[in-house]
Amino acid sequence: MATLETLPFDNAFARLPDAFYTRLPPEPLPEPHLVAASPDAAALIGLDPAEFARPEFAQAFAGNRLLPGSEPLAAVYSGHQFGVWAGQLGDGRAHLLGEVAGPGSGWEIQLKGAGQTPYSRFADGRAVLRSSIREFLCSEAMAALGIPTTRALCVVGSPAPVRREEIETAAVVTRLAPSFIRFGSFEHWAARNRPTELRQLADYVIDRFRPDCRAAANPYAALLSDVARRTAGLIAQWQAVGFMHGVMNTDNMSILGLTLDYGPFGFMDAFDAGHICNHSDDHGRYSYRAQPQIGHWNLYALGHALSSLIGEPDDVQATIESSYAPTFEARFMDLLRAKLGLAQALPGDEDFVGDTFALLQQQRLDFTQFFRRLGRLPARVDEAERAAADAPLRDLALDRDALDAWLALWRARLGAEGRPDAERQAAMDATNPKFVLRNWIAESAIRAARAGDFSEVEAVRACLARPFDEQPQFERFAAPPPDWAAGLAVSCSS
Repeated sequence: MATLETLPFDNAFARLPDAFYTRLPPEPLPEPHLVAASPDAAALIGLDPAEFARPEFAQAFAGNRLLPGSEPLAAVYSGHQFGVWAGQLGDGRAHLLGEVAGPGSGWEIQLKGAGQTPYSRFADGRAVLRSSIREFLCSEAMAALGIPTTRALCVVGSPAPVRREEIETAAVVTRLAPSFIRFGSFEHWAARNRPTELRQLADYVIDRFRPDCRAAANPYAALLSDVARRTAGLIAQWQAVGFMHGVMNTDNMSILGLTLDYGPFGFMDAFDAGHICNHSDDHGRYSYRAQPQIGHWNLYALGHALSSLIGEPDDVQATIESSYAPTFEARFMDLLRAKLGLAQALPGDEDFVGDTFALLQQQRLDFTQFFRRLGRLPARVDEAERAAADAPLRDLALDRDALDAWLALWRARLGAEGRPDAERQAAMDATNPKFVLRNWIAESAIRAARAGDFSEVEAVRACLARPFDEQPQFERFAAPPPDWAAGLAVSCSS
């Protein structure tokens, strides 16, 4: 296991030409202290978790002490924000330290909130404790759910004041990813008519991460197709677990198909397909129901940026259309069948999934609890015992007759397979999480941390590391939102 001093840095991105970034050190933070750390993320880079206890750990990941072998830099990119071209953006509050070799792959280490860069525009380059805890917890929770994501090694706090809607305290979250390259990284060079840099970046991604594309007749079309498939699969997973990103700008879309940049995210409580988790999203562009079509729109922005490398506009369109929608639809249906306990694909499944979402919408059923409790119900039940057997799910419903009618359809569909209950129930428990990072859970941990108690952050992290297990010691985190959480709002400043 490595120590802070022996992490094996090999900084591939830093070997690209200087046009892709600005080299600069992070800005130090006064009196840094460790708020939380993830041993699972540490394992990705081979770092000994015993290092968490060293004073040097907080100093290093506050940006106060450079790690040997690191070459800090901030990357440039551009992008569309809320569908509007925003021009040059870039790492306005992030510093890429470098890449550390890990078991199976390399992992870039990035400090988010480490001070101003040339791409900060008018911002202060800082992050606050609130948003840093949210990103830390959700990054690790998504990984445990099996959803592609950047990871989070730790959060380091400081008493330094930072102004958002109010004065808050500063923090830095350390993120890990094979790469932080975004759709907007390619848009940047296309918008500036810089074909050399555009090709260099595409070649870097292909050679480093998608070497199979090199054998294709057009490697750049193959790359776009790969990104389209991965993005489709990712968004299908978001939809299936009730996750809303909240700000799917093209500068927040990973070229590797990872969940990137946790800001105003949310997990669905009472189901509403039109739910908007971002208080700043006045028109609902990034609502739950809109995420699949926004992923499609964003791919066209990427395809336009890559068009000079791919060919005619029709070639770009054909690449996206043959890859995105078919992948999304197939993956989403596979995930929903698994959530419903169905092992086979049969005619009529699409209609039944539609009926399921209609029920969720009409009844405003708790998304996570509905599927988790459904897995406990028997496939066959005597009429005299049905109300008692179905009580765990019926307790969620406003219109129990409507739920009962849907359950009759569900049991009929299960009967078409004849799968043993024990097998089906175990499979459903392994697919439908008991625990997700509801906003009220994150808020409770944040409030405790602001008061100097970091134990709740660790409790939430430990719970969400095993989201499919019963974990009776964490039963409180499986509850629906308490009354006090009804007014919680998360905005882009989060």
